[in-house]
Amino acid sequence: MLSVAVPAALAAVPGKALPRWERGMLDIHHINTGTGNSAFFVLPDGTTLLLDAGAGYREEKVKSRYDAPPRPDATLRPGQWIARYVQRMHPMGAAGELDYVVLTHFHGDHIGGLEPASPRAPAGTYRLTGITDVAEGVRLHTLLDRGWPKYDYPAPSGGALMLNYRAFLKWQVEHRGLRVETFAPGRSDQLVLRGGPRDFPTFEIRNLAANGRVWTGSGTATRSRFPEGAVPSENNCSTALRLSYGAFSYFSGGDMSGVPSTTRGAWDEMESAVAWVCGPVDVALLNHHASPGDVANDFFLSVLQPRIHVVSVYAASQPGPDVLRRLLSERTYPGPRDIFTTNWQWPGRRDHMVKLFGESDTAWLFDRISQIASNQGHVVVRVDPGGAHYRVIVIDDQRAEGVVLSVHGPFAARSVQAP
Repeated sequence: MLSVAVPAALAAVPGKALPRWERGMLDIHHINTGTGNSAFFVLPDGTTLLLDAGAGYREEKVKSRYDAPPRPDATLRPGQWIARYVQRMHPMGAAGELDYVVLTHFHGDHIGGLEPASPRAPAGTYRLTGITDVAEGVRLHTLLDRGWPKYDYPAPSGGALMLNYRAFLKWQVEHRGLRVETFAPGRSDQLVLRGGPRDFPTFEIRNLAANGRVWTGSGTATRSRFPEGAVPSENNCSTALRLSYGAFSYFSGGDMSGVPSTTRGAWDEMESAVAWVCGPVDVALLNHHASPGDVANDFFLSVLQPRIHVVSVYAASQPGPDVLRRLLSERTYPGPRDIFTTNWQWPGRRDHMVKLFGESDTAWLFDRISQIASNQGHVVVRVDPGGAHYRVIVIDDQRAEGVVLSVHGPFAARSVQAP
């Protein structure tokens, strides 16, 4: 463990509230609602970013044995809990606004799914779930997604979820001044510091991929991963980005796959193409919730070599035993690594895992709990000013006010030599 001096005001202490963000720090909050992905970023100058706002729903007969319970509880919808979390952790408090929202792709566990009980927004033109719920509590300034403005790739969008989402955007643009942009692979000027970029010249967010187009690593040039006429999955159209701050780096790739379908060819996976231009990182949000047979292929892991893996778990199938074996194995890549999952065990999960994986693999998974740094809670990556060192802080997700459960690190960022 490194010995790195931290001002008392910034030191997180188990049993107490997380100290407030201060200028120069980078905070990445992986918010656990038990229903999908959402991460809240406070960038070094105070610029804020929300990456996804999941609210996945299933029939109750499935949910009772398959999905994690809602966190902190079911008194609010997931998007409302995300908004509350943002208000609590925002540098400006409850009055704070979101400078940016990035939605990786159009699935309910990332933007908010609909169910019969989803209420109408006060505007009356759309229903509240996920990102639309967040916008009721926190004002949004700029939203980036993979489909704006036509939403016609790889085919014209339809269905209740997308119709609701587009009605939400239309109302927000017309009545709240929301700016919507297409997430453009190759660019590093869409997600920028708004409150003092000259003070943090080593900060950058590079758009790596969207809709199967991947940055080449040269200028803003991109190439297509998909052959002409191919119809990719929604997951493989996910946006991907790499955040850099000094020596620190972070990767997110939505639900992109790392294992091609046996009937569709090598193009039907995105991880390998993105790995080439991403390179090594300190922290990676694991793709597609570490679903079995789908993600974290050997090449991807051997290139990124994350010191920290964050896994947003909400279903009994996550993480898959094949994925966890690769994450833990030093044959995949050398050196230490720690894994943080947002959920692990809940009533009925183990029985369903046995049905999915069999008794042997289920027992193996539960035996690995001791090798997982944390298996329950919000996972916060807090990077020191300048980006040389960082810590991982787990926050209680069962109480709305949230207290620190554990502190891990400090870790030296990848290009920093330990003293």
